[in-house]
Amino acid sequence: MAEEKIKDNKKETKKAKSNKKTEKKGANPVNPLTRYLRETRGELRKVTWPTRQESGRLTAIVVAVSAAMALFLWFWDFIFSQSIHWLIEILAA
Repeated sequence: MAEEKIKDNKKETKKAKSNKKTEKKGANPVNPLTRYLRETRGELRKVTWPTRQESGRLTAIVVAVSAAMALFLWFWDFIFSQSIHWLIEILAA
């Protein structure tokens, strides 16, 4: 088992050295933008995308929570606004 790990490590270092050699020589320079797009595409393939039902349910939750927060903030804004107007009327009189 230890021998396998040593062999794997040697193979990896050889691969790394060969990659460095090709990069130094400039035999096949990879465009950074092309590399980025390829890596991005590979990562997007790994993503577990939600189903249509999950997307709909989660969207409904976000809309409901946003509406609840809007009502909550409106309520307290109304209370404080009316309190300030009431205090101004009392102090002005």
